[in-house]
Amino acid sequence: MTEKTAELQKIEAHFKGHIQAIEKASQALAADIERCAFQLIEALRKGKKLLVMGNGGSAADAQHMAAEFVGRFLKNRKAMPAIALSTDTSILTAVGNDFGYDEVFKRQVEALAAPGDVVIGISTSGCSNNVFHALTTANEIGCLTVGLLGRDGGNISGIVDINLTVPVQETPFVQEAHLSIIHILCDLAESGIFPEKN
Repeated sequence: MTEKTAELQKIEAHFKGHIQAIEKASQALAADIERCAFQLIEALRKGKKLLVMGNGGSAADAQHMAAEFVGRFLKNRKAMPAIALSTDTSILTAVGNDFGYDEVFKRQVEALAAPGDVVIGISTSGCSNNVFHALTTANEIGCLTVGLLGRDGGNISGIVDINLTVPVQETPFVQEAHLSIIHILCDLAESGIFPEKN
């Protein structure tokens, strides 16, 4: 029997960690993901919008989620209103320069959010200051706030209406579970709002 290389062992370990993270997320969060989907559907049916934000890989996830809502996930249907707050480099650099990086999402929430909108903050640590401040402002405006978080949820977990914390420590596995949750929310929202497209 051929001995496995270190690289092959690492590949298998990553897949194992990924599967474990997905299983933990499924067991811990299925009911809260369903509740989030129902409230997101209700908001969109009322003409409200989705604002989503994060840093680094979580910024990419925020953009991915907005693209699925505005474009499509699985169905050809009417666009759903969603904005990723990590995409406008002029706003990000102006606010970062003039007010500090902790304000880059908060200022956009102040400008764009209305009562009843859904604001999702993505943070693998649960401790991103700019996401925390933006969600605090969203609460003050009267938005539904959702935390897509990792590890123990950090300080963000205590301020959101719906806490979706993936209970694992490793950032890559948290991010991979976040993407699965994003796809589930896209699927449920699309099916719920456009049942005739099933």
